[in-house]
Amino acid sequence: MFAPSRDAARRFFIDTWMKYKAQGSLTDLEKVALQVILLHPEYHAVLENPERSLERDYTPEGGELNPFLHMSLHLAIEEQLSIDQPRGLRERYERLAAKADSEHDAKHGILECLGETLWEAQRAGRPPDEGVYLRCIERKAAMRSED
Repeated sequence: MFAPSRDAARRFFIDTWMKYKAQGSLTDLEKVALQVILLHPEYHAVLENPERSLERDYTPEGGELNPFLHMSLHLAIEEQLSIDQPRGLRERYERLAAKADSEHDAKHGILECLGETLWEAQRAGRPPDEGVYLRCIERKAAMRSED
């Protein structure tokens, strides 16, 4: 399993952004990461200041969202959707996207579910529960239809 360190994951996004800005060629994974980066212009300044962002701690207690974690979860969702893993994710995503304001909003709904599922698993010291993850997405799609 690919499990980069915090610094390696951060460096990946920073390097991808810098290569893009320099009009360098990107790997397939960097192309996917770039699409995530382009959807989040609020993170561009973070990516352009690696001296500060590589070492910075983003704490929920300080009301800060970790841009690297956010983009990494987006990347994980793109991979999951591309292989429909867990099985049925793509179908649930399509239902959510049909009701959301945009595909990006739908992916943010999935991102919230993935984050919650991973947090619960980590807290309980067990693997993530695919059923919990998929049911969370189903609830989000159902809530959108009630709006």
